[in-house]
Amino acid sequence: MTDNPMKKDTAPAAVPVSQSPETIKAIPVRRYGRWVGGVVVVALLAGLAYAFSQGDINWQAIPQTILDPSVVTGAGATLLISVLAMVMGVLLGVVLAVMRMSKNPVVNGVAWLYIWFFRGTPVYVQLLMWFNLALIFEYLNLGPFYKDEMTDVMTPFMCALLGLGLNEAAYMAEICRAGLLSVDEGQTEAAHALGMSHGRTLRRIVIPQAMRVIVPPTGNEFINMLKTSSLAYAVTYTELLRATTSIGSTSYAVMEMYFVASLWYLTLTSVFSVFQYYLERHYAKGSTRNLPPTVFQKIKANLSGSARNRGVSV
Repeated sequence: MTDNPMKKDTAPAAVPVSQSPETIKAIPVRRYGRWVGGVVVVALLAGLAYAFSQGDINWQAIPQTILDPSVVTGAGATLLISVLAMVMGVLLGVVLAVMRMSKNPVVNGVAWLYIWFFRGTPVYVQLLMWFNLALIFEYLNLGPFYKDEMTDVMTPFMCALLGLGLNEAAYMAEICRAGLLSVDEGQTEAAHALGMSHGRTLRRIVIPQAMRVIVPPTGNEFINMLKTSSLAYAVTYTELLRATTSIGSTSYAVMEMYFVASLWYLTLTSVFSVFQYYLERHYAKGSTRNLPPTVFQKIKANLSGSARNRGVSV
Protein backbone atom coordinates (compact mmCIF):
# COMPACT_ATOMS: atom_id res chain seq x y z
CA MET A 1 0.00 0.00 0.00
CA THR A 2 1.48 3.28 -1.06
CA ASP A 3 1.26 6.59 0.77
CA ASN A 4 -1.14 9.22 -0.42
CA PRO A 5 0.87 11.59 -2.60
CA MET A 6 -1.35 14.50 -1.49
CA LYS A 7 -0.44 13.95 2.11
CA LYS A 8 2.21 16.37 3.32
CA ASP A 9 4.52 16.26 6.25
CA THR A 10 2.76 17.97 9.13
CA ALA A 11 5.69 17.99 11.58
CA PRO A 12 5.71 21.13 13.75
CA ALA A 13 8.12 23.80 12.72
CA ALA A 14 11.03 24.58 15.00
CA VAL A 15 10.34 27.44 17.43
CA PRO A 16 13.06 30.05 17.23
CA VAL A 17 14.98 30.58 20.42
CA SER A 18 14.04 33.89 22.02
CA GLN A 19 16.88 36.35 22.37
CA SER A 20 17.15 38.99 25.06
CA PRO A 21 16.87 42.54 23.74
CA GLU A 22 19.99 44.55 23.50
CA THR A 23 20.72 46.92 26.35
CA ILE A 24 19.80 50.47 25.45
CA LYS A 25 22.68 52.83 25.89
CA ALA A 26 21.26 56.12 27.09
CA ILE A 27 23.48 58.99 26.09
CA PRO A 28 22.77 62.11 28.15
CA VAL A 29 22.19 65.31 26.28
CA ARG A 30 25.17 67.56 26.45
CA ARG A 31 24.11 70.90 27.82
CA TYR A 32 27.04 73.16 27.08
CA GLY A 33 25.07 76.27 28.06
CA ARG A 34 24.87 75.12 31.67
CA TRP A 35 28.61 74.59 31.87
CA VAL A 36 29.33 77.94 30.29
CA GLY A 37 26.86 79.69 32.62
CA GLY A 38 28.34 77.94 35.65
CA VAL A 39 31.88 78.92 34.70
CA VAL A 40 30.84 82.53 34.17
CA VAL A 41 29.08 82.71 37.55
CA VAL A 42 32.04 81.14 39.37
CA ALA A 43 34.42 83.55 37.63
CA LEU A 44 32.31 86.55 38.66
CA LEU A 45 32.15 85.36 42.27
CA ALA A 46 35.90 84.77 42.30
CA GLY A 47 36.50 88.26 40.92
CA LEU A 48 34.20 89.78 43.54
CA ALA A 49 35.97 87.87 46.33
CA TYR A 50 39.35 88.99 44.99
CA ALA A 51 38.20 92.62 44.85
CA PHE A 52 37.10 92.50 48.49
CA SER A 53 40.33 90.81 49.52
CA GLN A 54 42.32 93.65 48.00
CA GLY A 55 40.33 96.33 49.82
CA ASP A 56 41.45 98.12 52.96
CA ILE A 57 39.42 95.90 55.28
CA ASN A 58 40.56 94.51 58.59
CA TRP A 59 38.94 91.07 58.37
CA GLN A 60 40.15 90.11 61.84
CA ALA A 61 37.94 92.81 63.37
CA ILE A 62 34.78 90.98 62.27
CA PRO A 63 35.17 87.85 64.46
CA GLN A 64 36.55 89.99 67.27
CA THR A 65 33.48 92.26 67.45
CA ILE A 66 30.65 90.05 66.27
CA LEU A 67 29.97 88.97 69.86
CA ASP A 68 30.76 92.32 71.43
CA PRO A 69 28.34 93.01 74.34
CA SER A 70 27.02 96.18 72.71
CA VAL A 71 26.45 94.37 69.41
CA VAL A 72 24.64 91.50 71.12
CA THR A 73 22.53 94.02 73.06
CA GLY A 74 21.71 95.81 69.82
CA ALA A 75 20.69 92.54 68.18
CA GLY A 76 18.42 91.82 71.15
CA ALA A 77 16.89 95.30 70.84
CA THR A 78 16.28 94.69 67.13
CA LEU A 79 14.55 91.41 67.90
CA LEU A 80 12.48 92.96 70.68
CA ILE A 81 11.22 95.93 68.68
CA SER A 82 10.52 93.69 65.67
CA VAL A 83 8.45 91.21 67.68
CA LEU A 84 6.48 93.89 69.53
CA ALA A 85 5.84 95.93 66.39
CA MET A 86 4.74 92.80 64.54
CA VAL A 87 2.36 91.80 67.33
CA MET A 88 0.87 95.30 67.26
CA GLY A 89 0.60 95.17 63.50
CA VAL A 90 -1.11 91.76 63.46
CA LEU A 91 -3.64 92.60 66.18
CA LEU A 92 -4.51 95.98 64.74
CA GLY A 93 -4.45 94.55 61.22
CA VAL A 94 -7.09 91.96 62.09
CA VAL A 95 -9.31 94.70 63.53
CA LEU A 96 -8.84 96.87 60.44
CA ALA A 97 -9.54 93.94 58.13
CA VAL A 98 -12.84 93.25 59.90
CA MET A 99 -13.67 96.96 59.72
CA ARG A 100 -12.89 97.02 55.99
CA MET A 101 -15.32 94.15 55.45
CA SER A 102 -18.02 95.83 57.51
CA LYS A 103 -21.21 97.02 55.79
CA ASN A 104 -21.17 100.15 57.96
CA PRO A 105 -19.89 102.93 55.65
CA VAL A 106 -18.38 104.93 58.53
CA VAL A 107 -16.41 101.97 59.93
CA ASN A 108 -15.36 100.89 56.46
CA GLY A 109 -14.30 104.42 55.54
CA VAL A 110 -12.19 104.92 58.68
CA ALA A 111 -10.34 101.65 58.03
CA TRP A 112 -9.78 102.56 54.37
CA LEU A 113 -8.46 106.00 55.35
CA TYR A 114 -6.03 104.47 57.86
CA ILE A 115 -4.69 101.99 55.33
CA TRP A 116 -4.46 104.68 52.64
CA PHE A 117 -2.38 107.00 54.85
CA PHE A 118 0.03 104.54 56.43
CA ARG A 119 0.67 102.65 53.20
CA GLY A 120 1.04 105.85 51.21
CA THR A 121 3.74 107.48 53.35
CA PRO A 122 7.27 106.13 53.98
CA VAL A 123 7.87 104.48 57.34
CA TYR A 124 10.97 106.66 57.73
CA VAL A 125 8.81 109.79 57.58
CA GLN A 126 6.36 108.29 60.07
CA LEU A 127 9.18 107.60 62.52
CA LEU A 128 10.36 111.19 62.28
CA MET A 129 6.82 112.46 62.79
CA TRP A 130 6.43 110.47 66.00
CA PHE A 131 9.86 111.60 67.16
CA ASN A 132 8.95 115.28 66.66
CA LEU A 133 5.37 115.02 67.90
CA ALA A 134 6.22 117.40 70.76
CA LEU A 135 6.39 120.23 68.22
CA ILE A 136 2.59 119.91 67.85
CA PHE A 137 1.47 118.58 71.21
CA GLU A 138 3.50 119.82 74.14
CA TYR A 139 1.71 117.59 76.66
CA LEU A 140 -0.07 114.27 76.55
CA ASN A 141 -3.21 114.87 78.59
CA LEU A 142 -5.51 111.91 79.20
CA GLY A 143 -7.52 113.66 81.87
CA PRO A 144 -7.40 112.13 85.35
CA PHE A 145 -5.56 109.03 84.09
CA TYR A 146 -2.27 110.37 82.76
CA LYS A 147 -0.56 113.67 81.96
CA ASP A 148 3.06 114.25 81.03
CA GLU A 149 5.26 116.15 78.64
CA MET A 150 5.33 114.69 75.15
CA THR A 151 9.12 114.65 75.12
CA ASP A 152 9.06 112.26 78.08
CA VAL A 153 6.35 110.11 76.55
CA MET A 154 7.87 109.76 73.10
CA THR A 155 11.05 107.96 74.03
CA PRO A 156 13.13 106.41 71.22
CA PHE A 157 11.63 103.02 72.04
CA MET A 158 8.06 104.36 71.91
CA CYS A 159 8.70 106.22 68.65
CA ALA A 160 10.14 103.08 67.05
CA LEU A 161 7.30 100.91 68.32
CA LEU A 162 4.53 103.22 67.12
CA GLY A 163 6.22 104.03 63.82
CA LEU A 164 6.89 100.41 62.89
CA GLY A 165 3.78 98.85 64.45
CA LEU A 166 1.19 101.26 63.06
CA ASN A 167 2.74 101.13 59.61
CA GLU A 168 2.78 97.33 59.67
CA ALA A 169 -0.90 97.26 60.68
CA ALA A 170 -1.86 98.81 57.34
CA TYR A 171 -0.17 96.00 55.41
CA MET A 172 -1.41 93.29 57.74
CA ALA A 173 -4.98 94.59 57.33
CA GLU A 174 -4.88 93.84 53.60
CA ILE A 175 -3.22 90.46 54.18
CA CYS A 176 -5.84 89.48 56.76
CA ARG A 177 -8.65 90.74 54.54
CA ALA A 178 -7.39 88.62 51.65
CA GLY A 179 -7.25 85.60 53.96
CA LEU A 180 -10.77 86.15 55.26
CA LEU A 181 -12.14 86.58 51.74
CA SER A 182 -10.51 83.31 50.69
CA VAL A 183 -12.92 81.36 52.91
CA ASP A 184 -16.14 80.41 51.13
CA GLU A 185 -19.16 82.42 52.23
CA GLY A 186 -21.15 79.21 52.56
CA GLN A 187 -19.14 78.38 55.66
CA THR A 188 -20.25 81.61 57.33
CA GLU A 189 -23.85 81.09 56.29
CA ALA A 190 -23.82 77.54 57.65
CA ALA A 191 -22.37 78.75 60.95
CA HIS A 192 -25.04 81.45 61.24
CA ALA A 193 -27.71 78.86 60.44
CA LEU A 194 -26.48 76.85 63.42
CA GLY A 195 -26.96 79.88 65.66
CA MET A 196 -23.33 80.97 65.96
CA SER A 197 -22.71 84.69 66.43
CA HIS A 198 -20.61 86.70 63.98
CA GLY A 199 -17.65 86.91 66.38
CA ARG A 200 -17.72 83.23 67.18
CA THR A 201 -17.97 82.38 63.50
CA LEU A 202 -14.82 84.38 62.86
CA ARG A 203 -12.94 82.74 65.75
CA ARG A 204 -14.05 79.15 65.19
CA ILE A 205 -14.71 78.85 61.45
CA VAL A 206 -13.28 81.62 59.29
CA ILE A 207 -9.94 82.59 60.88
CA PRO A 208 -8.59 79.00 61.28
CA GLN A 209 -9.17 78.39 57.57
CA ALA A 210 -7.86 81.79 56.56
CA MET A 211 -4.57 81.17 58.38
CA ARG A 212 -3.37 79.04 55.46
CA VAL A 213 -3.46 82.18 53.30
CA ILE A 214 -2.40 84.63 56.00
CA VAL A 215 0.67 82.85 57.40
CA PRO A 216 3.04 82.94 54.37
CA PRO A 217 2.87 86.71 53.71
CA THR A 218 2.87 87.37 57.47
CA GLY A 219 6.14 85.47 57.79
CA ASN A 220 7.57 87.53 54.96
CA GLU A 221 6.40 90.71 56.68
CA PHE A 222 8.14 89.73 59.91
CA ILE A 223 11.39 88.98 58.12
CA ASN A 224 11.07 92.34 56.42
CA MET A 225 10.37 93.91 59.83
CA LEU A 226 13.71 92.62 61.14
CA LYS A 227 15.45 94.62 58.43
CA THR A 228 13.12 97.63 58.50
CA SER A 229 13.81 98.03 62.22
CA SER A 230 17.18 99.48 61.22
CA LEU A 231 15.29 102.69 60.34
CA ALA A 232 14.79 103.19 64.09
CA TYR A 233 18.35 104.51 63.94
CA ALA A 234 16.75 107.84 62.90
CA VAL A 235 14.96 108.20 66.26
CA THR A 236 18.13 107.36 68.25
CA TYR A 237 16.86 103.91 69.25
CA THR A 238 19.92 101.75 69.95
CA GLU A 239 19.26 98.73 67.77
CA LEU A 240 21.74 96.58 65.86
CA LEU A 241 22.71 99.08 63.17
CA ARG A 242 23.20 101.93 65.63
CA ALA A 243 25.29 99.72 67.95
CA THR A 244 27.61 98.58 65.16
CA THR A 245 27.85 102.09 63.71
CA SER A 246 28.87 103.47 67.09
CA ILE A 247 31.70 100.95 67.32
CA GLY A 248 32.75 101.70 63.75
CA SER A 249 32.86 105.46 64.32
CA THR A 250 35.21 105.11 67.29
CA SER A 251 37.42 102.31 65.99
CA TYR A 252 37.48 103.53 62.35
CA ALA A 253 36.34 100.06 61.29
CA VAL A 254 33.25 101.37 59.49
CA MET A 255 32.94 98.78 56.73
CA GLU A 256 33.86 95.96 59.08
CA MET A 257 30.98 96.89 61.39
CA TYR A 258 28.58 96.93 58.44
CA PHE A 259 29.67 93.36 57.73
CA VAL A 260 29.03 92.45 61.36
CA ALA A 261 25.54 93.94 61.20
CA SER A 262 24.86 92.10 57.94
CA LEU A 263 25.91 88.78 59.47
CA TRP A 264 23.55 89.33 62.40
CA TYR A 265 20.65 90.24 60.11
CA LEU A 266 21.32 87.19 57.95
CA THR A 267 21.36 84.96 61.03
CA LEU A 268 18.09 86.34 62.41
CA THR A 269 16.27 86.15 59.09
CA SER A 270 17.55 82.61 58.43
CA VAL A 271 16.34 81.35 61.81
CA PHE A 272 12.89 82.84 61.41
CA SER A 273 12.68 81.59 57.83
CA VAL A 274 12.91 78.05 59.23
CA PHE A 275 10.14 78.83 61.74
CA GLN A 276 8.01 80.22 58.91
CA TYR A 277 8.48 77.04 56.86
CA TYR A 278 7.28 74.76 59.65
CA LEU A 279 4.40 77.10 60.49
CA GLU A 280 3.22 77.05 56.87
CA ARG A 281 3.56 73.28 56.86
CA HIS A 282 1.40 73.05 59.99
CA TYR A 283 -1.46 75.08 58.53
CA ALA A 284 -1.27 73.19 55.22
CA LYS A 285 -2.47 69.96 56.87
CA GLY A 286 -6.13 70.61 56.13
CA SER A 287 -5.68 71.46 52.45
CA THR A 288 -2.68 69.44 51.22
CA ARG A 289 -2.90 65.66 51.06
CA ASN A 290 0.86 65.16 50.97
CA LEU A 291 2.76 67.65 53.08
CA PRO A 292 6.03 68.98 51.65
CA PRO A 293 9.07 67.22 53.11
CA THR A 294 11.03 68.88 55.86
CA VAL A 295 14.70 69.73 55.54
CA PHE A 296 15.76 66.60 57.42
CA GLN A 297 13.46 64.43 55.30
CA LYS A 298 14.99 65.88 52.12
CA ILE A 299 18.50 65.14 53.42
CA LYS A 300 17.51 61.58 54.36
CA ALA A 301 15.92 61.01 50.95
CA ASN A 302 19.02 62.29 49.15
CA LEU A 303 21.30 60.08 51.25
CA SER A 304 19.08 57.05 50.63
CA GLY A 305 19.03 57.73 46.88
CA SER A 306 22.81 58.07 46.78
CA ALA A 307 23.24 54.82 48.70
CA ARG A 308 20.90 52.95 46.35
CA ASN A 309 22.79 54.23 43.34
CA ARG A 310 25.96 52.76 44.84
CA GLY A 311 24.20 49.46 45.39
CA VAL A 312 24.12 49.75 49.18
CA SER A 313 20.88 48.85 50.94
CA VAL A 314 19.62 51.36 53.50
